[in-house]
Amino acid sequence: MERKITENTIITEALELNPNAPAILMSYGMHCLGCAIAHGETVGEAAAVHGADLEKMLDELNNF
Repeated sequence: MERKITENTIITEALELNPNAPAILMSYGMHCLGCAIAHGETVGEAAAVHGADLEKMLDELNNF
């Protein structure tokens, strides 16, 4: 069963699930994908901090 990326998915997990996630996240201003925060911050938290449209970003992250 294919796992979906949700607002509660940790960023590093999203990077493992979708090989295109780095480019998608960087397009939303999230340039620190390898930093310590990425190991504990969720996609939803990152979207809130960066002012990103969470639903649109999740659609892109799950379109693989």
